[in-house]
Amino acid sequence: MIPPLVSFVAWNRLGLTARNLKALLDTTDDFELHLVDNNSQDGTWEYLQDMKDSRIKSKTRFEVNRGPIYAANYNLAKRKDSQYFITVDSDVNIHTSGWASRFLEAFNQFPEIGLLGAVSQEYYNRYRQPIIKKEKNNVCYLQVFRGFVEGCCQCLRPELLERIGYWNEENCMGDVEICFRICSGTSYKIGFLPVVEIDQTQFVPCNKCDATSFCNHISKGKSCFSLREEKYRNPQFRNKYGWKYQQYVKEINEGGRTVYCASVHDGKSMEKHCYNRHLSEENFKYYIDNAN
Repeated sequence: MIPPLVSFVAWNRLGLTARNLKALLDTTDDFELHLVDNNSQDGTWEYLQDMKDSRIKSKTRFEVNRGPIYAANYNLAKRKDSQYFITVDSDVNIHTSGWASRFLEAFNQFPEIGLLGAVSQEYYNRYRQPIIKKEKNNVCYLQVFRGFVEGCCQCLRPELLERIGYWNEENCMGDVEICFRICSGTSYKIGFLPVVEIDQTQFVPCNKCDATSFCNHISKGKSCFSLREEKYRNPQFRNKYGWKYQQYVKEINEGGRTVYCASVHDGKSMEKHCYNRHLSEENFKYYIDNAN
């Protein structure tokens, strides 16, 4: 079996990147780790270049930030046939030893699962949508019937990805849209995997950061977190372009297109499937103009 591909995209917040990459790699699990720096300005790229682990297969720096979906699909386009895909956000700190194996174990036990996510206990406490516990051979997951699975840490089955392709670049709604496509257009289920425990601490004080030697922001009297907050535009993007997702849902429900989404990183997918390049490039330009 091909080891899963793990995607990790960093954008500023060097303190969290250093803390959480260390936790991600603190396991004997085998996987192929692909690192992307989405045009950070705080020393993140220098830190990533210094990292050494045989499981790290690529390190890429984008000259401009075109948004999180552009970066996620860049790594997804590297996936081999029959390879599981795991995405881990830079603010996810994994506590569970053998976490990647736990994902694969659950997929092996439950062939109906297409996507599983790990979320913090805080998220579980806030989640109000119906879920049903499924258990087999001492492995369990929580199946989601309505709503979506938080996108901070997700594992996707390769057979599912053959059906749905990439995250949608035309609306860039991420976890919301991909869960909609899975539940409305395939027979696969989505859910949470509680055995993989994480936290999403949003701040690391400079005096507790393991990467201060790489940070170029301390000398400016700021932290890597203040830099990120100055440029974080996801809520504003959703407010401005949320209509694109509603339009997409309508097209799916009316049978105007399939649930497969192409990507600018995969020319063949764009040739074979519907792709509105104008909408996608408008989204990328929003981030270029507002998040760099």
